[in-house]
Amino acid sequence: MSNHYQIEQSSTKPKPTEYIQQTRQRYDSLGYPPYQWFQAEDLPELAPLSKPLSESKLGLLSSAGTYVSGQTAFFYKDDASIRQIPSGTGASDLRFSHIMENYLVEAWQDPGVLFPIEQLRGMVADGLIGSLADNFISCMGGIYSQRKVRDELIPEVEAAVDEQNLDVLLLVPL
Repeated sequence: MSNHYQIEQSSTKPKPTEYIQQTRQRYDSLGYPPYQWFQAEDLPELAPLSKPLSESKLGLLSSAGTYVSGQTAFFYKDDASIRQIPSGTGASDLRFSHIMENYLVEAWQDPGVLFPIEQLRGMVADGLIGSLADNFISCMGGIYSQRKVRDELIPEVEAAVDEQNLDVLLLVPL
């Protein structure tokens, strides 16, 4: 088995990030009114795998604002667009653009922490995953407008996911 997807353990633990406090401060600094966190009315629909992972086609959705060098970076203020990233892209060609830049320090050092493209290819090579989608999907998850998420981002993500005929979608949130 390869080591592409193994996680190294660190002897020192970083301090927890105060995501909610930092998000509120960031939006306040941009002049937004206090952020209203989304409250789902229903539980998400989850389904058991219809076949083993080793026979499944896996896609990736990241909300880390990942894009490929040469693509347009995400705009910080309510960018509800997506980037399709070919699953054969090298990690060294990945870039990140997100309203909460301070969350990206580790990703700039090791893109696999937020967009595990090489680790997933290693798992395919080892037979743990059947195959990968042709394109992975990324968005900038720090979108203030819930309307833009509902009316623009979600339909665009759904269309991109549907066209790939996936068995499994791995969500890697930031």
